[in-house]
Amino acid sequence: MAELTLPASIAGVEPVRSVRTPAHLDYQFTAGEATSRFLRGIAERRILGERCPVCEKVYVPPRGACPTDGVPTAEQVELPHEGTITSFCVVNVAFYGQAMEIPYVSALILLDRSDLPIMHLIQEVAADEVRVGMRVEAVWVPDDELAPTLESIRWFRPTGEADVAVDMPGEGEGTGLGSWPELSPGSGA
Repeated sequence: MAELTLPASIAGVEPVRSVRTPAHLDYQFTAGEATSRFLRGIAERRILGERCPVCEKVYVPPRGACPTDGVPTAEQVELPHEGTITSFCVVNVAFYGQAMEIPYVSALILLDRSDLPIMHLIQEVAADEVRVGMRVEAVWVPDDELAPTLESIRWFRPTGEADVAVDMPGEGEGTGLGSWPELSPGSGA
């Protein structure tokens, strides 16, 4: 191993060479105003986003400013509890403290009338039946378990509605993301 040069404040302290698991991390998260409004809404079974006054995109969960235009997003928008899966991952790896039976699905869900997907669990459907474009709805915890946390939505489940078409990132924007360049307009293919 290469020799390390440590700052004087920790000179003589043996460097960490390995960590035994399970590891335990304690941390505190202080929510800003926009996130606090979002979490209070969740505790009331309401999903709140915020609209940008310039581009009019609706962000959920809101962060208080539009990442594209850099302006405050003060207009509150209550969103439906339904949306569309835009991407997903089937989880097949067990981990310590896991509550879900393997395999399970984590998905990006674009809530209706929003412009930014949220990540959440998909249940009440076999993992191999989940697909991009699947319509899903929130399943909430009982009223006495509601709290200002995204865990108040237990998971999302299929609605039974027909799938919808989902645009891939970058489609029509000239980036080539989500598309094959040789099939792009003007490529001669």
